[in-house]
Formats: sequence, structure tokens, C-alpha cells
Amino acid sequence: MKLDKNLLIKKVLPVIGGGLLGYAYYYFIGCTSGSCPITSNPYISTFYGALIAFILVFPSKKKDDGIRKENNQES
Repeated sequence: MKLDKNLLIKKVLPVIGGGLLGYAYYYFIGCTSGSCPITSNPYISTFYGALIAFILVFPSKKKDDGIRKENNQES
């Protein structure tokens, strides 16, 4: 199986980077008292960082779909 480098660079690496940023947020800013549910646990902050990157990298719709649908309805 051949690995698609374009998929790796544009989809997977940003999600890994988001996870790293989430962990960095926990490490440098997170609270130590345990009262902050997200930043007091390194696993949760890493997950949220990766989740936000995942949402930004994988959009729900393509932008061209709306334009094509409008052109088909006019005909």
C-alpha cells in the first residue's frame, strides 16, 4: 500500500500538531489545582487540541457544492 504524502501533510500532521499544542497549553498554562476540567489533565487537553485541529482540517462541506446546486436549479 502506497502512502499518500499529500494526505499526510495536509490532514494528519495538523491533527498531530494540534495535539502537541494542546499538551503545550496544559504544560505551560494549565492549572495544577484540578479545578479546571480541561487544562488540569494532559490527556484531555491533548485530545481537545487534536479535536480542534481535526475540525479545522476536515470541513463539513465543500464550498463549490452550493454554487453548483444554484446553477442546476436555474436551468
